[in-house]
Amino acid sequence: MREASTLPTRTGGDTALRDRGLVWHPYAPLNGPAPYAVLGASGVRLSLDCPDGTSAEVVDAMASWWCAVHGYRHPALDAAAHRQIDDFSHVMFGGLTHEPAVALAERLVAMAPGPMAHVFFADSGSVSVEVALKLALQFQAASGCPGRQRFLTVRGGYHGDTFAAMSVCDPVDGMHSAFPGVLASHVFAPRPPLARLEVNDGHEQWVTDEAEFDQWSREFRALAAAHASELAAVVVEPVLQGAGGMRPYDPRCVRVMRDVADEHGMLLVADEIATGFGRTGRLFACEWADVAPDVMCVGKALTGGYLSLAAVLMTSRVGAAITESSFGALLHGPTFMANPLACAVASASLDLLADSWAADVARVGSGLRAGLSAALDLESVRDVRTVGAVGVIQLDRAVDVPAITAAAVRNSVWVRPFRDLVYAMPPYVCTEDEVATICAGMVAAVREVHP
Repeated sequence: MREASTLPTRTGGDTALRDRGLVWHPYAPLNGPAPYAVLGASGVRLSLDCPDGTSAEVVDAMASWWCAVHGYRHPALDAAAHRQIDDFSHVMFGGLTHEPAVALAERLVAMAPGPMAHVFFADSGSVSVEVALKLALQFQAASGCPGRQRFLTVRGGYHGDTFAAMSVCDPVDGMHSAFPGVLASHVFAPRPPLARLEVNDGHEQWVTDEAEFDQWSREFRALAAAHASELAAVVVEPVLQGAGGMRPYDPRCVRVMRDVADEHGMLLVADEIATGFGRTGRLFACEWADVAPDVMCVGKALTGGYLSLAAVLMTSRVGAAITESSFGALLHGPTFMANPLACAVASASLDLLADSWAADVARVGSGLRAGLSAALDLESVRDVRTVGAVGVIQLDRAVDVPAITAAAVRNSVWVRPFRDLVYAMPPYVCTEDEVATICAGMVAAVREVHP
């Protein structure tokens, strides 16, 4: 006999009620807490229909998972989308090309750190990591090292939810520990030691425990040497581990990774999907370390949150090795590769970034440092840290996500906490008052739920 469903019944015309039991949400059960329905979005604010029947207007401290850096309904991005739709919204990229893709590729290689020369467009950040890993394996095979089939990375990393990307995420504390039997086995070094970016009178300084850094460097170098013959690349989120814990670390660690890759014939793959385009206070986080990767993945902020698009950038050395090999091609080809609509909006987004990203990120970062410091007075708070336009309140316990979310909404802020973290990665265009609202709402929510 079939068991009765425990999922909520979908009734009426209410969006959130119709959603429950029908639509999966990220890392949430079908019968989980009712979602908040978005009725509108403009500037940095969302209009919400709340599960308790009330409505709210909130400042989006998440920038829609870190991508809507220019806010919502931006006139320049709207206009770029309309112009491209009037021409054509999509064509296949196999055997065809178009101006939006070529123009965007030119922009990306010109602004990237180091001598990037080639661009492969993908349709999401996770897919771009898949492509980068394939690229590294093909490069090693083309270079006469087909046995180099594994990757060196660090604990605490997060690189996406598809299978190859999952395999270089933290294998124990990450979100993908449910798949140990099917993920490829790679080599994991310890987490880089936590660092703090201190800003005094406009002067920035990374502060790290020197003994911890020295020990980490020795262990990383030794691990690389022990496995060098089987390693294709070092894969890392430079300077800031995102979904692995919003954890900044000393840029010197990235320099060590660069040195190790060079010493042992590996590529350095920089996952800048979350950190790229200014989020950490540099246009690309690799610039904190004065390091140029061989391969770089970008996404999220690339289109200002309008459409899904990512890109894999590589040096001419990498491109030439594959082009001259028996493969001839990078063996990947998404249906929506180089979608013209996404590429056109991305170019408009880069125009906006070029005008003001540094000043915007500095303003947001200054506001986060000032506003979140009040959380240090709460007994449940273990740490408060900021880097660029990222602000983190770390608790001494797991966050009660539904309760914190509801409390923040009551204080006019949208957050999406995880693990022991209540954090903000807001749109760059937030005003000082809007950043102050974000900070006050986060602190108030923690004070109410986890005093």
